Amino acid sequence: MPIDFNLSATEEGTRNAAAAFAAGPLKDAKKNYMKFQDEKRFQSTQSLYSQAVAGGLIKGQISPSLGGAGGSLTEAAILVEEMYRVEPSVSLTIFATGLGLTPLNLVNKPEFNEFLTPFLSGEGEPLASLVFSEPGGVANYLEKGAPGLNTTAEKDGDEWIINGEKIWATNCAGWDFQGADLQCVVCRTTNPSSDEPGDAIMIILVTKDDVLRNKPGSFKTLRHVPTVGHSACSGPHIKYTGLRVPAKNVLCPAGTAVPIISGSFDCSAILVGAMSVGIMRASFDAALAFAKSDSRRGAVELLQRQAVADLLSGIKMQTEACRALTWKAASCLKHGPGDYNARRELALAAKIYCSDACVKAVTDAISVVGVSAYDSDQPFAELLNAAMVLPIFDGGNVGIRRRHMQELMLAKDYDAWASTYGPSASSEN
Repeated sequence: MPIDFNLSATEEGTRNAAAAFAAGPLKDAKKNYMKFQDEKRFQSTQSLYSQAVAGGLIKGQISPSLGGAGGSLTEAAILVEEMYRVEPSVSLTIFATGLGLTPLNLVNKPEFNEFLTPFLSGEGEPLASLVFSEPGGVANYLEKGAPGLNTTAEKDGDEWIINGEKIWATNCAGWDFQGADLQCVVCRTTNPSSDEPGDAIMIILVTKDDVLRNKPGSFKTLRHVPTVGHSACSGPHIKYTGLRVPAKNVLCPAGTAVPIISGSFDCSAILVGAMSVGIMRASFDAALAFAKSDSRRGAVELLQRQAVADLLSGIKMQTEACRALTWKAASCLKHGPGDYNARRELALAAKIYCSDACVKAVTDAISVVGVSAYDSDQPFAELLNAAMVLPIFDGGNVGIRRRHMQELMLAKDYDAWASTYGPSASSEN
């Protein structure tokens, strides 16, 4: 069987580097950014982000074919887990830039390399964002007869004019809230070729320089959304009003964008699985340490109590299962077996299963510790706040990810186990 869970030399190097960054710059991040309020909390992490850039964490999310140093998706999952178990907020800002660059990785055309220059330099604090979600949601944006996306693009000579509002897109407003260094804006053309919703969808690149060339107010941050977890991240409500960009900024013309959007979120689904494992791991470690050091005034440590041991063993098994699913999904998405839909199903499963399991794991860890977990000096409240968003962001499990699995299963050629054993005999006939 071609299964080996021993890390390769490259994977071990990735893990060690991520662990070192987590134990170094990330370790005291929360202590520092919690000195600030609201959006200033996000801005206070800029120097940490700069260290991530200098350490290759941004260039490492760009394909080598485009000049980057990106490795396998499995290596990315290992990296995410190690960092997320220590500091979710700053880690999300770093990996959200990777999501913002994923459409360029998937399109993989050299004519767009100029847009990647700031992210390849290893200098500064460049932010990227995949700007997709909108007020009112986007779960049904491809439904025929529905309004679709509110953000539109209209051709005017050799320019495109963008109008509309977006929300929840991490990093979209940049450090100064005047626009990220690169926004991959998902929008719809006002002149589609057909009445099929997918034929209207585009991706247009918007740079910081593009925003500066426009009239004041063409890009505007309307509201900073306060969140209960990941409180040092930024995903504000923004608005484009007559924002003009050159025609060369069209990454995906109308009718070609949906597979790139879907593919980008397939990759990120796997990384949400890794985020979940990181938080589960941190919860287990904290609860285990408590159970070994506290007796609750009894004669033996808590871990010797069956109820406590049962809860901890459950968390440990779920963490191991989620990691295995995440790694399998990461490997399978690129290497197979099965066609793309079969491989994609595992990515969806990793996102759904692991994020749901993560919330339960943290609450079980809280049950181990008891009321002491409610003490803000303990990590559990922060871990729960971070975990709660995993099932509902990056494509909510109920409204989007499970519906995508439903679509796959409804297909007449659905081959349930192709991602494990390859195409079945019946599917080949």
